[in-house]
Amino acid sequence: MIQKYISHNASRYASKWLVLAIDVVSACIAFFLSYFIRFNLSFNFDVEKLYVQLPVVAVISLISFLIVGSYKGVVRHTGVRDVYNIFNAICLSSILMITVVLINKEFGFFENFTIFLGIIVIHSLLAFIVLTASRYVFKAIYENQLNQKLKVNKNVLIYGAGESGILTHNALTNHSKNRSRVVGYMDGDSQKAGKKINGVNVFHKDAITGDFIKKHNISEIIFSIQNIDPKKLRVLVEGMVEFDVQVKIVPPVEDWINGELRASQIKQVQIEDLLDRAPINIKNEKIEMQLKNKVILVTGGAGSIGSEIVRQICSYDYKGLIIVDQAESALYDLQQELKQNGFHNFIPLVADIRDKNRLNAIFQDHKPNIVFHAAAYKHVPLMEHNSYEAIKVNVAGTKTVADLSVNHMVEKFVFVSTDKAVNPTNVMGASKRIAEMYISCMEQQKKTKFITTRFGNVLGSNGSVIPLFRKQIEKGGPLTLTHKEVTRYFMTIPEASQLVLEAGAMGEGGEIFIFDMGESIKIFDLAKNMIKLSGLNYPDDIDIKITGLRPGEKLYEELLANGENTLPTYHKKIKISKVRELDYADVRSKIDELCITNMFFSENTVKLMKVIVPEFVSKNSEFCSLDIKEQTKVGDKASLKVVGS
Repeated sequence: MIQKYISHNASRYASKWLVLAIDVVSACIAFFLSYFIRFNLSFNFDVEKLYVQLPVVAVISLISFLIVGSYKGVVRHTGVRDVYNIFNAICLSSILMITVVLINKEFGFFENFTIFLGIIVIHSLLAFIVLTASRYVFKAIYENQLNQKLKVNKNVLIYGAGESGILTHNALTNHSKNRSRVVGYMDGDSQKAGKKINGVNVFHKDAITGDFIKKHNISEIIFSIQNIDPKKLRVLVEGMVEFDVQVKIVPPVEDWINGELRASQIKQVQIEDLLDRAPINIKNEKIEMQLKNKVILVTGGAGSIGSEIVRQICSYDYKGLIIVDQAESALYDLQQELKQNGFHNFIPLVADIRDKNRLNAIFQDHKPNIVFHAAAYKHVPLMEHNSYEAIKVNVAGTKTVADLSVNHMVEKFVFVSTDKAVNPTNVMGASKRIAEMYISCMEQQKKTKFITTRFGNVLGSNGSVIPLFRKQIEKGGPLTLTHKEVTRYFMTIPEASQLVLEAGAMGEGGEIFIFDMGESIKIFDLAKNMIKLSGLNYPDDIDIKITGLRPGEKLYEELLANGENTLPTYHKKIKISKVRELDYADVRSKIDELCITNMFFSENTVKLMKVIVPEFVSKNSEFCSLDIKEQTKVGDKASLKVVGS
């Protein structure tokens, strides 16, 4: 009957007043037992005195428990903190009891009211043991009933036998909706191997084999290591996905809810977790000084990079922030996000950078001091078939914003470029390289400081490979890959945006800032890892289909063009490219010619792009026919030049 009652009420929480009453009664029982122990387990003491003392002990205990609040803890989740509160309450109770005895001895409020110090000491020890034990007894009963009611549906290994791993174990065992049994901890520290934590075995990571997984029927491995190097995490995870298990990860401590980890926060490892890079320790005081009391204009402000630049700028003390984008819906979403986060000192403007009159009005009305130019078309295959738009936006649009910046005496102009501008093989990359060259031409006027930044691929940007693979996995595959040997550099959007802001603060004009992108990632390996991390197998569950290189696509990307070298900056991961000298007057004349020619939808625009950018050699494109290798003379040196036919 008692078991049935407990089982029926297991989901209900006991009233704190009931817990308080039980604690007071337990303290009284402990007081009685302290007499019994003090007199050699006999009743050779004055029971009449006990009748007088027990009510006083009950009142003192009640006051102590109310002051400390030890009765407020949820009994079924009793932990170290609850035991600490009980200890404090018992200590306070003992102090009050000694105080009452001394006062009574002085003033004689109660006759024959004397409690030996030995009784008080024994009572303190007994009360602490009884109260602590009672909580753990109820906790054990609750967990026993829960185990009978909920069957263990999965066995789990926790990678990391540190503090984070222990908290993960507690979160899993206290989560009643999804019962998990932690088979053990796994750790790379050989000194921890063979030991136990809360009765759970600790295994060395080398002991985890396919046979071990099968023997213990393990279905999940949870990585619970804080501040782990992403490269090390990638190696560890790649070693685990070979087994038939799900691989999950515990979020950083700062993302825990009220500082407490919930089982629902333990998520399956995403490929972004493995590609994520260590944050750059940028000297934000330089950025703060640069933006203080300035009006800042961001073009493409609703895009992947532009919107993150805006978010980071919002944390500084600027005078005004103008966000320009032609995408109405994306700009509206950003506006609502900023308002909800408490930012209001910004103006969102729907405008096209190709519209010179509209942009001129914006510059006249708001008089920006700094311009971050992130607006651009970026998709290689689309721009290969839409060269008019690529030139109109990436070249003519940049030219318009740069010209207006000089005309309106903007202090700094920061241009967001791409690694595809280096030795371009496609129209998009060539258009960005031409924009870089025009920026260099404008720098020669020494009116506005023009600065360029080059990036690789950013994680999570619109149209990038990872969201595409994820959608294909959700549909059951296959994953489409252009070439088995394709490699790409990756960085996070916040990281890229920090570099743009740093360039604005660091740049003195004329620099091209290059970021140390780390190691390039083989896209074929990335695709296989995404399949495995989804709990599927390659090629049994999902296959990878090689479709062939798209028009203008490279096998690998570069950050430096031929003839370029780098100079260091104060940050080891940020370098300055030493660019080749240009005939600025000739280059600017040809860029003007390109923009005018493009206005008339001329077929010669790509041919002219190849003249402006000699290293622009098309690949897998209809424009390959325009490439002719011709030996030319440059001064006294012979060089190989690619020109339009």
